[in-house]
Amino acid sequence: MKKGFALLFLLLVLGACTPAETPAEPTATPLPTATAIPSPTATATVEPSPTPAYPPEGRGPTDFPADVNPLTGLEVANPALLERRPLAIKVENLPRNHRPQYGLSQADLVYEYYTEEGTTRFIAIFYGQDAETVGPIRSARFFDANIVRGYKAILAFGSADERVLNRLRAAEFANRLVVEGPNTPLRRIDPNGYNLLVVDTAALSQYAVSRGIDGGRQDLTGMFFQMTPPEGGQPAPSLTVRYSAAIYNRWDYDPASGRYLRSSDVQNDYSGGAGEVYEPLLDRATGQQLAFENVVVLFVTHEAYSRTPEMWDILLTGSGRAIAFRDGQAYEAIWQRNAPDAVLSLAYADGSPFPFKPGATWFEVVGLNSEVQPENWRFIHQMP
Repeated sequence: MKKGFALLFLLLVLGACTPAETPAEPTATPLPTATAIPSPTATATVEPSPTPAYPPEGRGPTDFPADVNPLTGLEVANPALLERRPLAIKVENLPRNHRPQYGLSQADLVYEYYTEEGTTRFIAIFYGQDAETVGPIRSARFFDANIVRGYKAILAFGSADERVLNRLRAAEFANRLVVEGPNTPLRRIDPNGYNLLVVDTAALSQYAVSRGIDGGRQDLTGMFFQMTPPEGGQPAPSLTVRYSAAIYNRWDYDPASGRYLRSSDVQNDYSGGAGEVYEPLLDRATGQQLAFENVVVLFVTHEAYSRTPEMWDILLTGSGRAIAFRDGQAYEAIWQRNAPDAVLSLAYADGSPFPFKPGATWFEVVGLNSEVQPENWRFIHQMP
């Protein structure tokens, strides 16, 4: 145990990095009745979720109008942005003194997943809007190949372990990898002397064009959106996802904005939960608390690639169990990626599409055998 604590301490001090990735295939089980708990009070100002006139039949999973983002189901202010590849950007979660991150509130989708030694990392997907600053950017993991393939994306990252680099460079998308260099748009900024790596998404798209990376509108069909909440949900005014003693987060539903607001760990908690302390996670670029219309917990097989250093393959192809949170309700669902180049979608047990709420989605990727406590919607990450 002392060795594990030492590794966590080293991670928090140095912001260390090493790899992780890939898919899972569980079966949905009936959703137990949840105990309703009082709705929390929002702790940071959040703009209300857009409430445009929305077709009652919904949008997707195919035949999206030309001005509708297939990753959010919403019309975009500048439809020309959809005539490009999505941008996938690796963003760190530790060390804590590098928080708050830049630009996450402007992403269409964010995946959070376990990397190693108790930490997680984000891969944020930008498509329907740009962000002037996104970061801090950190290194890639095996998992990221799922995102690059599924969303036909350009990947911006800060190098990687040689074994991860070898796999990425050997992939069919190798020409869409962008790392720090004298001619790339990734740049350094120095808030409080931290020398962080960031990128402007518009500049990243322009760089891809200048390098001759094939662009144009990609096939991103698969997600289904409806404004009206589906029936069959259980009360879920909040949920907690605990990855380790160092990384845990809480999402609180804010009825005023119609979104889940993220709060993150302030200190390590070795008690299993009694010592958890949270604070709202802001976007440094906007000053607002991170707020997403959908939060989806994905149960995915984690295969050990290496124990020393710790490296994981996270198998995000096929299908598996999911629990989706929208409009203060929890729903049992199944996640699907039936081909390597498919966008992740949700379905009911009978195969019919489950509706995301129009807007942005945060995916929490946890191990296949992770513990679920439905009385308070607490998830404890366990592998494989």
